[in-house]
Amino acid sequence: MENKQPINTVLWIHRDRLKPNNYNPNKVAPPELELLKISILEDGWTQPIVINADMEIVDGFHRWTVSGHLEIYRLTSGLVPVVMLARRDAASQKMSTIRHNRARGTHTVINMAQIIQTMIEEDKLPMQEIMHRLGMEREEVVRLASRCGIPQSKIINDGKWSKAWVPA
Repeated sequence: MENKQPINTVLWIHRDRLKPNNYNPNKVAPPELELLKISILEDGWTQPIVINADMEIVDGFHRWTVSGHLEIYRLTSGLVPVVMLARRDAASQKMSTIRHNRARGTHTVINMAQIIQTMIEEDKLPMQEIMHRLGMEREEVVRLASRCGIPQSKIINDGKWSKAWVPA
């Protein structure tokens, strides 16, 4: 194994030394930013921020953003884990940002529904806990739970349903 991999040298640098790039096409909605905060608060820092030698963020802008929130800041006194890429030209750095963003993948509905079902049936988690810890709305949990065929679930029985329309 070659020892020149960025992950071999994780540094803890104060967040104020880092600066965002001006081209990142990735946007995260407020509910997902809140979920990112919950993730760091519950699991700790599991992924470093990727930077270049000029302290510019290549990947991890949203981790950096939430690191400024008081609860996250207090965990490490404002320090964030970083790995540094070798110096590259601007186009290569932009491509790196895009690759990092696009390589993350997406969650499929069926697999998410199966996970929610096991949390309800096997782990006996209440709806409110699932909603809070996964950043989901009540309707999303109910829909995922019902997708796997558990209509007898207390979550489904306690669900609030809108009145159906009546044909004319």
